[in-house]
Amino acid sequence: MATYILGISAFYHDSGAVLLRDGHIVAAAQEERFTRKKHDAAFPASAVSYVLSEGALSGGALEAVAFYDKPFLKFERLLETYVSYAPRGLKSFRSAMPVWIREKLFMKSMLRKELEAFGAAEVPLFFPEHHLSHGASAFYPSPFEDAAILTMDGVGEWAATTIGHGRGSSISLLREQQFPHSLGLLYSAFTYYCGFRVNSGEYKLMGLAPYGNPGSPRVEQWKRAILEELLSLKEDGSFFLNMRYFDFATGLRMCNHEAWKKLFGLPWREPETPISQEYMDLALAIQDVTEEIVLRLAASAREATRSRNLVLAGGVALNCVANGRILREAGFDGLWIQPAAGDAGGALGAALAVWHIEKERPRRPLLPPAMDAMQGSYLGPSFTDRQIENAAALYGGVSEKWDHFSELCRKVAELLDQGNVVGWFQGRMEWGPRALGNRSILGDSRHPEMQKKLNLKIKYREGFRPFAPSVLREECAAYFDLDSPSPYMLLVAPVQEDRRNPLPEGYASFPLLDKLYHLRSDIPAVTHIDYSARVQTVHRETNPRYWELLSAFKERTGYGLLVNTSFNVRGEPIVCTPEDAYRCFMRTEMDYLVMGSRLFDKSRQPEWSEGKEWQQDFVLD
Repeated sequence: MATYILGISAFYHDSGAVLLRDGHIVAAAQEERFTRKKHDAAFPASAVSYVLSEGALSGGALEAVAFYDKPFLKFERLLETYVSYAPRGLKSFRSAMPVWIREKLFMKSMLRKELEAFGAAEVPLFFPEHHLSHGASAFYPSPFEDAAILTMDGVGEWAATTIGHGRGSSISLLREQQFPHSLGLLYSAFTYYCGFRVNSGEYKLMGLAPYGNPGSPRVEQWKRAILEELLSLKEDGSFFLNMRYFDFATGLRMCNHEAWKKLFGLPWREPETPISQEYMDLALAIQDVTEEIVLRLAASAREATRSRNLVLAGGVALNCVANGRILREAGFDGLWIQPAAGDAGGALGAALAVWHIEKERPRRPLLPPAMDAMQGSYLGPSFTDRQIENAAALYGGVSEKWDHFSELCRKVAELLDQGNVVGWFQGRMEWGPRALGNRSILGDSRHPEMQKKLNLKIKYREGFRPFAPSVLREECAAYFDLDSPSPYMLLVAPVQEDRRNPLPEGYASFPLLDKLYHLRSDIPAVTHIDYSARVQTVHRETNPRYWELLSAFKERTGYGLLVNTSFNVRGEPIVCTPEDAYRCFMRTEMDYLVMGSRLFDKSRQPEWSEGKEWQQDFVLD
């Protein structure tokens, strides 16, 4: 008889749910995709309902429910922190404690009450530690029997960074760095100071960093200031933050504004205000320091475990620039990163920890052609052509059905070649923050205006933001200096030198937009300002439909890659259902939408009345 385990992450940010059957992932989804509330932290009732339905299961048939951290340890850390910093933090203490005393301190009863709706109130509950959940999510689905495990985030209970060792079905924790000395919180403090939102804007800071002037006196001065004033970095990658500069331990802000202004000579940037060169240089300084810390931690993990492989999880593992440097410089034979590396992915790790550690069940061997146990991370809901047709009919949507998918791919390749932007909705929704070809917006990477068009007319977001390429795995080396698969868009690699265009004289002093729209290669829409790209390799084994589209585009144009950005706009989660996709299509300046075997032409759709009002909401986010 099959054994089912439900994994849950909730109540902090990015809640989600995962269902395992005999250790195999049946389904996984984040709550935000159903509620349409970005980073929804509520109990993932919709996600739980979905994963149970995918398994054709009632809650009472579950063997166990696993929650991704230990609330009592987290409460202990909060109390000790407030006591240590007293009388500072009284305002924060008054804000946090009522919620904890009323709700979070009684997490077990809270969870049982929520699970009662699914008939699972009496199912045994397990609470693996936060970083064990991250580590389990990285090691168990990986292709490795032996691997060093590096987890880095803001904070779990006490731990902010851990080094562990995975062998077979066991995980051992070797080293731990505790709160408040957190790499994730350090990076978030700079995210905040540069005017972006904590827990959602860190990737913006990473995207802004290449606009800084590398090696310039200001960048070098600020790197020294970070390493000499903000933190004390050791050879093994451990460090201590100078808490005189930070308020996150007990305050309601990430950092001490006056102390930072004195240190950097630069005030906190108000959100949505113009970004000057100084903030670009500050972003580069902290990105460089972060990469140095991550490389030292990776070296320590290699030394502590003597393993030739490394796996990563935790929010910092989404820093794909640092990941690219680990791949090239850290000396490991194999690198694998959990695609849902943040808190949502903790739900998966918690369930896997219960299965392998608590239940002492062995890992399944991977069967070719599987690269790992994540099934390409396509673990969410899928919809039939009939459901797609019915959903579009709610809005009077007009579409053309194609009987042969290969012919549809050739048609879409033609539309993309003509400079059109196409929404692409296929199969099961992705698990994790990246769209990987099932909930994507696509464009031609060769088009000189495509980056501008996608940012300003489709995504309604900051113009400096780069876009990622999806490339046929077998074509990757023709475009990028990357000889490893990157199916989850978590590695940054250089564009091949023979594809690059030279920079004009005085380029370093150009204004932001002049730098941005200089054609740096023959694939300008996916070539970032430093000649890098965040690469997704597309594999026929895990996503045959997307692979077929890319192949059709290569057959037509000679280029086996496309721009791939997530099917959403600023401030909104990635679309989940056909209704979500059609609304997003009609409210933006996308030209075409493909859902399943149906092609929607914007020019043939009925008039849409919400567009302007909707756009304004997201511009102001």
